[in-house]
Amino acid sequence: MKDIYCLAIETSCDETSMSIIKNGTEEIETVILTQIDIHKKFGGVVPEIASRSHIESITIVLDELLEKSHMKISDIDIIGVTYGPGLIGSLLIGLQCAKTISLITGKPLIPVHHIAGHIYANNLEQRLSFPLIALVVSGGHTELVYMDNDYSFKRIGGTLDDAIGEAYDKVAKILGLEYPGGPKVDKLASQGKDTYNLPYPLDDDTYNFSFSGIKSAVVNLVHNEKQRGNNINAEDMCTTFQNRVISVITKKTMKAVTEFKVNNLVIAGGVAANRGLREKLEELCKEKSINFSVPRIKYCTDNAAMIGSAAYYAYKKGIIADLKLNAKATDNLYKY
Repeated sequence: MKDIYCLAIETSCDETSMSIIKNGTEEIETVILTQIDIHKKFGGVVPEIASRSHIESITIVLDELLEKSHMKISDIDIIGVTYGPGLIGSLLIGLQCAKTISLITGKPLIPVHHIAGHIYANNLEQRLSFPLIALVVSGGHTELVYMDNDYSFKRIGGTLDDAIGEAYDKVAKILGLEYPGGPKVDKLASQGKDTYNLPYPLDDDTYNFSFSGIKSAVVNLVHNEKQRGNNINAEDMCTTFQNRVISVITKKTMKAVTEFKVNNLVIAGGVAANRGLREKLEELCKEKSINFSVPRIKYCTDNAAMIGSAAYYAYKKGIIADLKLNAKATDNLYKY
């Protein structure tokens, strides 16, 4: 069977990334131009600045990718691109680039949902085994997804308000930690003790999550302690917060694994890089003899390699877009 080379483009937020992926599993080359230093002084991503940076970077990243991979556009078989969800201005830059290349070359344009990409980041480590449960945890998403085959997604639960990554960033900000705050909370959590009185977020029998309550609890606790003239121990606060959210996330994830009778669990998204969460799920899966897959750190954050992997399986399923494809700030993954 002929090898399929995918040129993948990811610009959903503040990373300009392109990759060439062979047959959905083999990374030929990936280039990522990050904007972290640009947005750090603002304490978060500024959409307008992000989209302008993509405009400046997109052709530079493409040229570097082709040079490093020793490939030409004519060697490419399909063009995979993130069309949503994400920052609309950022998405439009990557999408316009992909549509232009598709128009000039006649290569098929493959639309990829950002969350599908995160799930398929695991496919770059080892071939996904089905059926499986995917725990998607990121700055914008917290969801449990059941898959019985490639590119078949069934949402069984998700956050009712804030995503877990957003909660981490808010806790980091209230503690005065530098952006991006999530990794810093994770690091401090390994150094402190569980000493603060924080609630367990939506600790019930559903597959849903809610993190607005614990986020507000941290804000109020820190504010009240400062009003009393007391210092907050950042390490202990991070430990307590992380223990609460990881306890609920892992409990519901393992419940899904059991009730859906699957033997495979994958974790996906930026918060999949969280050491505390990775280690706890690995421990629980080992106890229950569940196959556990987690991407390398470089595949957890936004990258085009994961988009290239997902695009291959979308293409095999006949999911091809025309040049009318538009960017979407929000979109339903579960229509496929």
